[in-house]
Amino acid sequence: MFVVSLTYKVPEDIVDYHRPAHMAWVKQAFDDGVFLASGRLVPAVGGVLLSKADRITLDAALAKDPFYSNGVAEFEVIEFTATTVAEGYENLLDN
Repeated sequence: MFVVSLTYKVPEDIVDYHRPAHMAWVKQAFDDGVFLASGRLVPAVGGVLLSKADRITLDAALAKDPFYSNGVAEFEVIEFTATTVAEGYENLLDN
């Protein structure tokens, strides 16, 4: 499983300009089954994506993000193995 941390590299007005295209990309990635969860960091200095896609699929999806292609955010991809989850979240376990 992967946690992707996005950190904005540009002023807020530039982030806001690219946000609609980024959100359309997020929706498509959810529709494609790439992401399990997404959201903004608090404070709003970036965001987080959760994925169970394989690394090649994840990297291909991230490369299409307007925040990435327009230099709006830097991405850190953290891989981990989910070994314990709360009841109802068994789909997150790595097999």
